[in-house]
Amino acid sequence: MNSLTPFPGQGHPQEVTAFHRTELNVILSLYGRMVAAGEWRDYGISSLRDVAVFSVFRRTAENPLYRIEKRPKLRAKQGEYSVIGAEGQMLKRGHDLRTVLRVLERKLIRPVD
Repeated sequence: MNSLTPFPGQGHPQEVTAFHRTELNVILSLYGRMVAAGEWRDYGISSLRDVAVFSVFRRTAENPLYRIEKRPKLRAKQGEYSVIGAEGQMLKRGHDLRTVLRVLERKLIRPVD
């Protein structure tokens, strides 16, 4: 009576790469500050087999301004975190998420008139 029956047509569950709660806290903290500054308005999260992506949008119907990617396979090489711009250019890559996101925090610094 206590045995589980697998759902028909389902093989083994696929492994996906996702952001951990502590990683999301860091990303959403930056996101909240950018929304308050009027720079960003929407976001999307994708969890795929090899990569987790946090996309940032100025408007909902646009292409993303920035993509924050986590690729665990690159952990031992260039670093598993990266920030990619709208045109596909790599803005920053590294092993520590906070230092990688500093490239986006510079957008908050504005000269005072």
